[in-house]
Amino acid sequence: MIYFDNAATTGKKPDMVVKAVAGALRKNCVNPGRSGYKLSLETAEKIYEIRQKIADFFGCEQAENVAFTLNCTHALNCVIKGNLKSSDHVVVSTLEHNAVMRPLAKIKADFDFAEVSLFDDEITVKNFAKKLRKNTKMVICTAASNVVGKKLPIERIGELCKERNICFVVDGAQLAGIEKIDMQKMNIDFLCVAPHKGLYAPMGIGVLLSRKPLYDTLIEGGTGSSSISFQQPLTMPEMIESGTVNVPAIFGIGAGIDFINSIGTQRIAKYEGKLCTKLFRGLQKNSDIRLYTKYSPELYAPVIPFNLRDISSEEIARKLNENNVAVRAGLHCAPTAHKYIGTLGIGAVRVSPSIFNNESEVERFLSIINKL
Repeated sequence: MIYFDNAATTGKKPDMVVKAVAGALRKNCVNPGRSGYKLSLETAEKIYEIRQKIADFFGCEQAENVAFTLNCTHALNCVIKGNLKSSDHVVVSTLEHNAVMRPLAKIKADFDFAEVSLFDDEITVKNFAKKLRKNTKMVICTAASNVVGKKLPIERIGELCKERNICFVVDGAQLAGIEKIDMQKMNIDFLCVAPHKGLYAPMGIGVLLSRKPLYDTLIEGGTGSSSISFQQPLTMPEMIESGTVNVPAIFGIGAGIDFINSIGTQRIAKYEGKLCTKLFRGLQKNSDIRLYTKYSPELYAPVIPFNLRDISSEEIARKLNENNVAVRAGLHCAPTAHKYIGTLGIGAVRVSPSIFNNESEVERFLSIINKL
């Protein structure tokens, strides 16, 4: 199978990740730090080391500010519902995922859209600046769109927020692991990560990194600390991590970061950009294909949306599946982004290669599309 759905989850995991997860299942199936025996303490120490590894990888000052969540969506909910009230003003981009938009709708936040230019970051920054008010409490934006792949100028947006003392939240689901994200350099206060994508970890876990405090909790329960009190601890990471953490997946994150560091994010971005460039140029040659971006590795993550004539995106995905090709079609849980590019009614076919794909697969994919 040609797997081109890596923006949803990386379909192939590095051997070192598989080994780390299997090792945790064989040896470390204990509650870390909640019991006095040696293996529990060893597992807790290992998890702390992985927190530190994650903090170093993303430029977060302290390992204690790395919390494990159910997924990236859960992390975003923790930040949005833990810091905002209905009266607070928020600015979001026009490319946001429902993981941002639905929590904002739930709490009835007052929000404005800052329009993202697909070709000029200077325009994007100016659009964010125009939307900021005196009472703006938070700016939330994706590091890269899961629909069109556009990378946002998050360092510039972070500067705007720092100048005005506004909390800056980044949804790093589509870019973390593919390109460098440095929270300190980019003035990011909260970074939410989907490790099963660019960090090559298992599904069913997320990461929340914080450089500012959260003021409320989303769920409450056992944390292994302050157990005599019925009140949830308000310190990281305990305030987020109620219940038993996903030890095998955490070990997988650690191994995934080791894998990335062994190659380098620059090499990963360059290779995936090369595959996407070949894909884009091949699709451009087909007059029946409708493209929505002018792909370049400098401006876009490795994601290309397209449609074929007036055929529904779901039908194209079905036909590709019959030819043993895996892609994602529809609205990609991001109707805001589809509305922006004019595909809200029809969706789009999304192609997203990874470092485990190759040029031969790109050529086979293009041949199949041309036959369709």
